[in-house]
Amino acid sequence: MLSQVVELIENKQNFAITTHVRPDGDGIGSSLGLCWLLRSLGKSAEVIVSDGIPATYHSLPGANEIVHVGEVNGKYDAVFVIECSDVERPNIKNLENQFTVNIDHHSTCEHFGTINWIDPTASAVGEMIYNLCKAIGGRISKEIAECLYMALVTDTGSFHFPNTTERTLKVASELVKAGVKPAHISEAVYNSYPWSRIELMSQVLATVRRDPSGRVAWMRQTLEMRVSSGMVDGDNSGFVNIPLAAKEVVASVYMREVSPNFFRVSLRSKGTINVARIAEKFDGGGHKNAAGCRVEGDWDECERRIVAAVIEAVNEDNHSTNGHALSDFEFTLV
Repeated sequence: MLSQVVELIENKQNFAITTHVRPDGDGIGSSLGLCWLLRSLGKSAEVIVSDGIPATYHSLPGANEIVHVGEVNGKYDAVFVIECSDVERPNIKNLENQFTVNIDHHSTCEHFGTINWIDPTASAVGEMIYNLCKAIGGRISKEIAECLYMALVTDTGSFHFPNTTERTLKVASELVKAGVKPAHISEAVYNSYPWSRIELMSQVLATVRRDPSGRVAWMRQTLEMRVSSGMVDGDNSGFVNIPLAAKEVVASVYMREVSPNFFRVSLRSKGTINVARIAEKFDGGGHKNAAGCRVEGDWDECERRIVAAVIEAVNEDNHSTNGHALSDFEFTLV
């Protein structure tokens, strides 16, 4: 897989890199990091996306050069698809007809690429791009380092999520040696949001509920909240993690209304609770402690089904560890 990617880069010249809709730090950071790497090797490369780039990532080197497209024009030798569960995720037409290199660290990713490089042991795709740079004999420039460090910071929750490993920290250390200023990246990630994020957060947190045991929490974001708060892209980043700050909460559900009767669902957990398995039941996917899916139907019923599945998973985990189940699932719909 990695060797195939190295061989492709060495033998071809023109590349594009893309990532999923509503791009996050790993998607954008890894894409730009790979773009800088390819250019340093004398290759032609550009990052193409269908969605806007959240303001958090505007300071990354090369972010102002990202091209917004709706279709691949076919001039590339290959297109690298970063952190996408399937070929539809970038929402770019004609992508399925290209020579694609699928690079992801999610075990639930479909092997849709001409080349598929999947490494579930990596904390982020940014870690994989670092490995690619080393494998191909590239130099970690400051531009590459800043982009990949952003990928690591965002996908590990500043290195406190369970996907943080010794290898992750060693890579981060090397990126700092290459010129990254960690405080600068953290400032961009955590302290550069508009006030609309605070307005939106206050409304979302007003909907939070817990099951009788207190171990599962869930909350909602409506279309009306988007409008009244003046929400911009990226304002709700990380909201799903907020309930997990409570010691007793082990799993969190965040449902966002995209359009009437259509919702995006984010799932997070602590420890051994596997929310990826829950997401798969609803045709989604992700990591053990961080996953998501999309659902359609009546909001109350969709919420009931998803939260019930989460509580069932917590019950099963609790049985396996100490033999005690949570309380029966009952809650008042918001």
